[in-house]
Amino acid sequence: MANQAALSKAFKGKTILVTGGCGSIGSEIVRQVLEFDPEEVRIFDHSEDSHFRLSQNLQSERITHLIGDIRDLERVVMAMEGVDIVFHAAALKHVPYCEYNPYEAVNTNVIGTKNLVDAAIKQHIGTFISISTDKAVNPINTMGAAKLLSEKIVTNAPLGKSKVKFCCVRFGNVLASSGSIIPIFQQQIEEGDTITITHPDMTRFFMCMEEAVALVLRAVLHVENGEIFILKMPALKITDLAAVVVEELAPQCGKDPKQIKQQIIGIRPGEKLHEALMSEEEAAYMTELKDMLVLHNSTLSHFGMNGATRRSEKVQLKDYNSDTVPHLSKEDIRKTLKDNKVL
Repeated sequence: MANQAALSKAFKGKTILVTGGCGSIGSEIVRQVLEFDPEEVRIFDHSEDSHFRLSQNLQSERITHLIGDIRDLERVVMAMEGVDIVFHAAALKHVPYCEYNPYEAVNTNVIGTKNLVDAAIKQHIGTFISISTDKAVNPINTMGAAKLLSEKIVTNAPLGKSKVKFCCVRFGNVLASSGSIIPIFQQQIEEGDTITITHPDMTRFFMCMEEAVALVLRAVLHVENGEIFILKMPALKITDLAAVVVEELAPQCGKDPKQIKQQIIGIRPGEKLHEALMSEEEAAYMTELKDMLVLHNSTLSHFGMNGATRRSEKVQLKDYNSDTVPHLSKEDIRKTLKDNKVL
């Protein structure tokens, strides 16, 4: 209740801009923010069709639909006029596509983020929160490298004279988000007798959409100066997730779960076998809260911004890796999916 009251105070009467606002995460941010009586929520997205579809499912007099691309600085500056809080969820997110199209990944995830930061400073907004990913930790692919640069652009923006509060929120996979693995499994079960798995040992961090976004909103209450907020997330084995999805969905399609085969297709270009939410180097600047870890910005302290870094006196985590943390059991996975109405 205390968090709800604080969030109501933070959002009530405010003008909020959500980039990538028609996507899975962005639209859920819009839904949850609307509960706190904002003055206006501006949905900024480049897809006209996505705007139309969202407008059919989410209607409010407080919503303004803005078609535009974060690559267009002039359009972004216009969209941000009079805004109090920005949630930046627009990005190219699919690892293989970013590998095949690296220039596009950089142009959106890096240059687009820079445009937003520049516009936020120019328009004197209050708070800027960027959505990041575990793939930014020790990246081996274009998408992760671009998101790491995006994090650096946002968290080091306070090095200037602006009074905007900048931060990032970093998390792993979101259950049933657009293009994620569960909808793919579901389609494969409906259409045939085989589901595809990249590697039998692959692990990932997972979180339900509603919970992930609720914690994103809470970052507004904690942001001070260039932090990265890491949502505490459970990890699971992809093969366990696949088994649960097959057991639950195959009967709904009139099929015997035992007849659904798993085909190993190999790790795709740029993919990791396991993901990390925090590196060992970052852990030295970590503060632990009840539902999140806070990475403080050592760069700001190095350049003389007092209070920007609170180095941990006792570091309990050397890293936060999906391979080394405890994994959800199949029954835990089943319960999570059902509780969140994914299955």
